[in-house]
Amino acid sequence: MDRSGHAGFSLLLGLSLALVATPPAVAGSGTAVQAWLSTNDGRQRMQPLPDAGTDAVAARVVHIEVDPAHRFQRMVGFGAALTDASAWLLARQMSPGQRDDLLRELFGREDDGIGLDFTRLTIGASDFSRHHYSYDDMPPGQVDPELVHFSIAPARGEVIPVLREALAINPRLQVMASPWSAPGWMKTSDSLVQGTLWPEYYGAFARYLLAYVDAMDAEGIPLFALTLQNEPAFEPGDYPGMRLGPRARASIIGHYLGPLLERRRERGAPAPLLLEWDHNWDKPGQPLAVLADPLAAPHVAGVAWHCYGGDVSAQSQVHDAYPQLDTYLTECSGGDWEPVRSGGLVQQARSLVVETTRNWARGVLFWNLALDPDNGPHKGGCGTCRGLVTIAPDGSFTRTDDYYALAHASRFVRQGAWRIGSSEAHADVANVAFENADDGSRVLLVVNSATVPRGIQVEGGGTSFSRVLPGTSVATFVWHPVTAAETTATPGSDGNHP
Repeated sequence: MDRSGHAGFSLLLGLSLALVATPPAVAGSGTAVQAWLSTNDGRQRMQPLPDAGTDAVAARVVHIEVDPAHRFQRMVGFGAALTDASAWLLARQMSPGQRDDLLRELFGREDDGIGLDFTRLTIGASDFSRHHYSYDDMPPGQVDPELVHFSIAPARGEVIPVLREALAINPRLQVMASPWSAPGWMKTSDSLVQGTLWPEYYGAFARYLLAYVDAMDAEGIPLFALTLQNEPAFEPGDYPGMRLGPRARASIIGHYLGPLLERRRERGAPAPLLLEWDHNWDKPGQPLAVLADPLAAPHVAGVAWHCYGGDVSAQSQVHDAYPQLDTYLTECSGGDWEPVRSGGLVQQARSLVVETTRNWARGVLFWNLALDPDNGPHKGGCGTCRGLVTIAPDGSFTRTDDYYALAHASRFVRQGAWRIGSSEAHADVANVAFENADDGSRVLLVVNSATVPRGIQVEGGGTSFSRVLPGTSVATFVWHPVTAAETTATPGSDGNHP
């Protein structure tokens, strides 16, 4: 996790939502609108929002036009990474009953479950592991180019059992995976920490990744997507990492990993989608360089992004150049730093849910699913990160701002939903809208970053309603269209890989 660029972790601001005089409350032509609210001060967390008109307070009103005729990407889901630390806490610090209750709340949809549909695994250790390891470690001076000693035994302790429980609750859960480092013997540092990959081991590293895919598939865990390297432009000094420039990545993809995946698809073997980059918004030139390579590009299905540097608009910059490719936010952690500390819930919901999906993300992944009260366990790396939940030594847990930021989307936006058109953001009020594919319900997530109440008037698709949002709050609205006969949808992009 490279947090060196947090100063650039910025908000995408638009100017097209007009501030208008407070109108009377609008009934909505009989449309039943359900609404849930969370506030930055924690006094309300996923509570019903009163059905009050915008004349209830002296709130300035923002008009939001929802346009179901304009469709963009289809959603894979929202979630967080099942790191070694998260799995260990769930498996070792909770009783079976406590764990089952929490997993059902996180991955289920019944009884107020928040319906996480997407998760990420680490291929070998990350900083959120209790020790550093790969799946083919060798004694100093020894190598294993044929991967004779390859084994995912470390994952069988906690990660695989916990993930199986999550899949039993949500069989549609999509699982991706990323390596933090190749085995040390493949690298210039002869260590999991620092260094880069020796060119003579490009092929062995590709086979190492596919050995992991096969081993997980044999455990009943098929992988949806794979990245070549986590944060390839960052070389951490105290936990596994590996610098891998665009030329090296293009060579590995074009000559080794890509062809291996293609041959596997031809014979019906497990072959996850390959996502490029898996790093920050501040270096869009890196994935663009790989995508410009004629050998590598045909094997890349999408681009993965992290939030720790640059601006979310980088996602759209690369999408505009390669609209056939998918976009994902694959890592962003909440924690004790600015602007996350002072921004709280509304910062996370606006930046990481609203703005990432408005910039084409089909999936949004926060970092750790769960951590302990000391922001661990971890070995090196981030000591100020937090999980979606915090698990205490007695197995009880508390929900963080990141939990609620995701829940306002994941609980209501189901896998396969379309992002649909809606008005651009005003400086204080941002929004994103979706249409669920299974029942046609509409979902509108609205974030009020102002410290004072803001009224909203929502119109479009035969629906009209008004509400008041308290200062610094997040609200989700769900309704069914009045009639099925609406303007024919105009796709913006249907997602390359539904």
